[in-house]
Amino acid sequence: MMTEGRIVKALSGFYYVETAVSHIIECKARGKFRKEGISPLVGDRVRITECGGKGVLEEILPRRNSFVRPAVSNLDALVILCSNVIPVTEPFLIDRVTAIAGNQNVPVILCVNKVDEDAEDRLTPIYQQAGYRTIRTSAVTGEGVEELREAINGKTVAFTGNSGVGKSSILNCLDPTLSIRVGEVSDKLGRGRHTTRHVELYRLTGGAYVADTPGFSSFDTERMDLVLKENLQYAFPDFAPWLGRCQFHDCAHLREPGCFVRQAVEEGKIVPSRYESYCRLYERAKEIHAWELK
Repeated sequence: MMTEGRIVKALSGFYYVETAVSHIIECKARGKFRKEGISPLVGDRVRITECGGKGVLEEILPRRNSFVRPAVSNLDALVILCSNVIPVTEPFLIDRVTAIAGNQNVPVILCVNKVDEDAEDRLTPIYQQAGYRTIRTSAVTGEGVEELREAINGKTVAFTGNSGVGKSSILNCLDPTLSIRVGEVSDKLGRGRHTTRHVELYRLTGGAYVADTPGFSSFDTERMDLVLKENLQYAFPDFAPWLGRCQFHDCAHLREPGCFVRQAVEEGKIVPSRYESYCRLYERAKEIHAWELK
């Protein structure tokens, strides 16, 4: 019997598929996937053949998006946790990940955490002006937790953030049944140093599914190097009002005359740090050729 479902866990060559009736079926993939160089991902919508409580993965339905690390697909949003206090998150780290998400057309929710310790919030204005949904949170006071819960309710999301920004504390606030010890998100969600590395979606109280991710230093930042330079501008939503208006149709927005993007920066319509991040990422991307993406 053919059944549709979603892969919620991948481990040691087995894929655990949640069906419409909330049954979890352990499946093996057909050999054709290996021959065709296709790897099923957690988050994939699939068709399986079920028999005797086990299943065979027959088909992967079209993906809306996919990532290498974490190896997930079909995210509804990426939640980036950052902080204005120790450890201070540098805007370039945020911009690098928002560009990765933007290139995949995945909405970003920026969670500025530890606001109870933050006398001067320099990050929120930057990303509100850039057009990202930005939520100020505190695991100590509870500020912003309900807003974040509402923002991810019913969605499949991944959380990422540099070490120490309070990811475990915020996840505990969203769902106390996780009981994650501070600093040990990876252990709880299957990435501990003594556990088998795998990817899994966890259902939070309220209906969201969350996939844990490593910190900024590991969250697929190398993939950023595989974004063509021509596409990078579209991964910055705050550039959108000025794209297509420059003097030259192939404007890279670096030093060309008649560039509306640089003019917008000079007029304060684009935050300078965002433009500086674009320039740094462009320098990396300009060495990449289209054939390398195939």
